Amino acid sequence: MSTGSDWLEVESLDLEAQGVARRANTEAPDGSTTPGKVVFIEGALPGELVRVNVSRKKNNWEQGQISALARESSQRVRPGCPHFGLHAGACGGCKMQHLHPAAQVAVKQRVLEDNLWHLAKVKPERLLRPIEGPSWGYRDRARLSVRWVAKKGTVLVGFHERKSRYVADMQVCPVLPARVSAMLMPLRALIGAMDLREQMPQIELAAGDDVTALVLRNLAPLSAADAQRLRDFAAMHAVQWWLQPKGPETVHLLDEGGPVLAYRLPEFGITMPFRPTDFTQVNPHINRVLVDRALRLLDPQPDERVIDWFCGLGNFTLPLATRARQVLGIEGSEVLVARARENAKLNALAAKTAFEARNLFEITPADLRAAGAAERWLVDPPREGAFALAKAVADLHAEGDFPLPRRIVYVSCNPATLARDAGLLVHQGGYRCSLAGVVNMFPHTAHVESMVVFDRQE
Repeated sequence: MSTGSDWLEVESLDLEAQGVARRANTEAPDGSTTPGKVVFIEGALPGELVRVNVSRKKNNWEQGQISALARESSQRVRPGCPHFGLHAGACGGCKMQHLHPAAQVAVKQRVLEDNLWHLAKVKPERLLRPIEGPSWGYRDRARLSVRWVAKKGTVLVGFHERKSRYVADMQVCPVLPARVSAMLMPLRALIGAMDLREQMPQIELAAGDDVTALVLRNLAPLSAADAQRLRDFAAMHAVQWWLQPKGPETVHLLDEGGPVLAYRLPEFGITMPFRPTDFTQVNPHINRVLVDRALRLLDPQPDERVIDWFCGLGNFTLPLATRARQVLGIEGSEVLVARARENAKLNALAAKTAFEARNLFEITPADLRAAGAAERWLVDPPREGAFALAKAVADLHAEGDFPLPRRIVYVSCNPATLARDAGLLVHQGGYRCSLAGVVNMFPHTAHVESMVVFDRQE
């Protein structure tokens, strides 16, 4: 490790929330100039003048931590969590707490625009206002690691340390709901008192509107005493315990009965039951706004048919069914499709919805023809994106004999795969990129969620 003596001006932030600077160009005796290395700096913000403790060096770049600060950004703020920082043992769950939340959103908007342009040569005609919500206490889903540390005679429950496999020694977590943050120390005491404490590597949080569920990954059967300890904890802290002895399919309630885990979309009169290991959005406040904006942008008419690709449990499908004539939800899992049908029936929307299971990563033009024509599409893929779907659209556009949707609303959790798919839709699929904007689903992290609208070229 070496300490750079040069002062560097930070130009931007990268996707890992590192400051990006560049060393001065060097001139050789023959008059040629070598561009200065790019330097990635943990803890530095755009506009700051810093020195760097360099920990890694490559031919074209360096990486390190801020070691001195001569000029501070006006957007630098005091972190809201005592476990955030660059020091040894700091929690790695957040990366941007030192940056004002509004500036975090601006950085993410720039990341979205840069990815669309540099990776796909796509520029939105208009930018949407960012979707923002609470910066603290927003995280209703989390996967917390559990470790019994014999040398210290204690249990750790929390996220991993920065760039480490070790669990951070967390006593609070301000991004979790306050009631869950207050449980961290009692959870440590609970696990520490259990017979199976060395065979419980994980607790998964899944909070609904009325129920807080905790899924305990237990690598061996619980003793009767341990089961009673969990019941006592549940009664004291108003939580619901689930057990996961093996894969996600083995998740089950410790004790049957009790309230159902669910969230509501009150604007549409919809209740969405889910299991604690199902995919649901981490941030319920943002999800409600996200669904509302997606429907307003898609603008389905009462006589139109809509397809919801990657429909999951029906987070968009069911609200769409309150507006459109018919909605087809397509997902890659028969199990999810069955659950989506149950949710449609529960919300009295079975007559206006249909669900199919298909391999969404191997979609072909023939699959699109089989799904049938629809005036509008909602696309909400995982981080891998929807390349096969976009490619099939491009192929059908080239064939020219199938009515593709007039409008597509694409909800993305990965700006790189979004840009790749946008390039296909715009340059080969006959669409223009009308609107784009970020969704701050994960405040204080470098995660970029976004929403983009594609309209058919006239």
